[in-house]
Amino acid sequence: MPKAATATVDGAAGRPGSRELIRLEQVTKRFGDNTVLDRLDFSVDAGKHVTLIGPSGSGKTTILRLLMTLTKPDEGTITVDGEQLFPAPEKRCREVRKKIGMVFQQFNLFPNMTVLRNITEAPVTVLGLPRQEAEARARELLDLVGLADKCDVRPTQLSGGQQQRVAIARALAMRPRVLLLDEVTSALDPELVAGVLDLLRDIARSTDITMLCVTHEMSFARDISDQVLMFDSGRVIESGPPEKLFGDPDHERTREFLSAVL
Repeated sequence: MPKAATATVDGAAGRPGSRELIRLEQVTKRFGDNTVLDRLDFSVDAGKHVTLIGPSGSGKTTILRLLMTLTKPDEGTITVDGEQLFPAPEKRCREVRKKIGMVFQQFNLFPNMTVLRNITEAPVTVLGLPRQEAEARARELLDLVGLADKCDVRPTQLSGGQQQRVAIARALAMRPRVLLLDEVTSALDPELVAGVLDLLRDIARSTDITMLCVTHEMSFARDISDQVLMFDSGRVIESGPPEKLFGDPDHERTREFLSAVL
């Protein structure tokens, strides 16, 4: 079997001191007889925005779940910010995991808590922030996502788009080095998609946070990405800047995929 493709997101010109933040080496993940990731190698530099595209089942979301420690690789190593995430003792995994935030497809907000409490719970219990400091940060983030007046309501009183904005604020409240975005608009009504994507574009342009994004929104991927990785059958088959990969892809499978989704 040929060696898996290697994709490296290089430091941007004009960003001296840019350094590798995420590295996956020879990572394999199987579910039963199904090999979802096949000896995957890739790395991402700090501050870069990387989008993973490809057909369903090609391994994209599995990468995010590995970084979130929601599942473990069968083989290989994962390093974040110079610290090994896998293999590593559970205590170290928890410490490294604090550097990573994730926004899921289905919001995953606590329905019994107010919006403010949803955002402050993890900074208080996981990071040990004083509640007053956590609440001040949460109010700033709610203002950022356009929900400053929703502190005291519960998630069930919000639209899907508003709930996803709260989920984004909750992820940012942990001050992560890396923000993982997993098909964050797939559960939204079509008229709500643009607002959430515009918010994420603003965050991408105005912060130095590293982003790893799985999406079928190709225009969004083109707008925010420094690098786009095309996945198929658990491997990176092509990678490049968005203008190249969307405008003149080299791989026939990439061309087939893009013709089906664009």
